[in-house]
Amino acid sequence: MNTIKLKSMLEQFYIEDIGDNDVSSDFLFPEEVTGELQIVAKKEGVFCGRKVIEEGLSVVDSSTRVVSHIEDGGKIKSGTLIATATGSVRSLLKSERVILNLIQRMSGIATETNRVVQKIEGTRTKVCDTRKTVPGLRMLDKYAVRTGGGVNHRNGLYDAVMLKDNHLAFAGSISRAVEKVRASLGHTVKIEVEIETFEQLQEAIAAKADIIMFDNCTPEAIKDWRQIVPDSIITEASGMITDETIRAYAESGVDYISLGYLTHSVKALDISAIVRISE
Repeated sequence: MNTIKLKSMLEQFYIEDIGDNDVSSDFLFPEEVTGELQIVAKKEGVFCGRKVIEEGLSVVDSSTRVVSHIEDGGKIKSGTLIATATGSVRSLLKSERVILNLIQRMSGIATETNRVVQKIEGTRTKVCDTRKTVPGLRMLDKYAVRTGGGVNHRNGLYDAVMLKDNHLAFAGSISRAVEKVRASLGHTVKIEVEIETFEQLQEAIAAKADIIMFDNCTPEAIKDWRQIVPDSIITEASGMITDETIRAYAESGVDYISLGYLTHSVKALDISAIVRISE
């Protein structure tokens, strides 16, 4: 994870939340009052967000001391102590909500990704994410997918080509779309083509696409069609994939299964923060 980018993100999040000052804590607690913050899991899952805790507390108050007890990817259960911080009570109280919001989301993504990865264990297929992330949180969302045992699809529109139905309709054909894009690309950028029919598959192969996405195709069709795909072309399945069917998709032999819901329908993992004032 890019720590410089993370710090910048956290600064903006705290500017949004704190504004000019914390009118609850700043007007109640004297500056010299210190305490301890404990971040504790309330549900079982996979933890993700150690740097968010450490950098988040530091952004608000660099004198805050943080001890992390769980590494990213570690299994947690109700009552697991994730991290402890000591310092100004004002600073601890200002820090905790932004941190909790982020690590609950990240741990929820990591937990669900890990669950899905386990469902296809023993196959050659890898689980990956999509661009269906909350604007501003993509780096954290995709890091959480990796933490859960998945892999990342493209980070944005800038680092890989994906030719979908609208692109292909404008170009007139898969071959013309691939040819035109490739003429302007550097040699390090891959081209992915989305297909739904056998005829489109044949055209994508002839055009020498780097990646072929089977979109809204059945596992049976993919297993059959994959037989004509050269080993040099990466294959991916997307759409119509459920808990009940994901194993069948993996057993079709595709290299990747992309799941948008990992990041667009996140169920946050319940984590709490407790502040105790020093005596």
